[in-house]
Amino acid sequence: MFETELQLGEPPLVANAGVGVHGVVSRTDVFRLPELWQLHLYRYDAELDVDGTPHVIRPGRVSLVPPGVTVRYRYQGRSEHLYAHLRIVAAGPSRTVPVVQDAGPELPVLDSLLQKAVTALPRDPQRTRAEIWTALWRIAHLAPTAERPGPHPAVSTAIAYIESHLATPLTVPDVARAAGVSHNHLTRLFRAAIGDTVVGYIRSRRLDRAHHLLRASTLSISAVAASVGIPDLQAFNKACRREFGASPRALRGFDA
Repeated sequence: MFETELQLGEPPLVANAGVGVHGVVSRTDVFRLPELWQLHLYRYDAELDVDGTPHVIRPGRVSLVPPGVTVRYRYQGRSEHLYAHLRIVAAGPSRTVPVVQDAGPELPVLDSLLQKAVTALPRDPQRTRAEIWTALWRIAHLAPTAERPGPHPAVSTAIAYIESHLATPLTVPDVARAAGVSHNHLTRLFRAAIGDTVVGYIRSRRLDRAHHLLRASTLSISAVAASVGIPDLQAFNKACRREFGASPRALRGFDA
């Protein structure tokens, strides 16, 4: 399987986007984009070679081809797909992504995002960038790669539960129950996937959020403490000193 490395630390620059119509004049296209990525969402059956590696195109499949790569399409007749030609800035962590993969249950969302991107391009190119960026993030996570397997579903569920309940009392049994696994099993899964305990992750996320609110907002210190689930001001003060080496009041006075 042909794969590529994708970095999504910044939104892409969209050179063009639209509905591509092929297979009318010729049943074969051979081309490359020297400087642009090609994103295609397919609505037809065809064959695709990517630098000599064959792929089968089916409705609902998506391809993401890096710049400078030669592609050869063999169509069965008139063929329409949604496309975007992009400049992707090399920023942020790299993720290995199959060049061609099934959109699966993400298909309606991806189709909607690309349709919106195409519609917005003439009048609102920034909206197009946002829609394509969202689509790329979803494409990058359609399937975990062998080199970087995704976390266990229970870990993802637990993290989502924690992030949405940081302001409330949280216990490991509560989180495990929400994730549908036992306390001990979640502890093992969390340690393997995150490298930290559930309690340690909760503490870290609460203090990260508190640090942001202290530096970026005018919320009172007591309001910040309550919003991150540490309403006891003495405990909040101790936690900040332990994590950041300064009191909440001192953190607020630092330059951002």
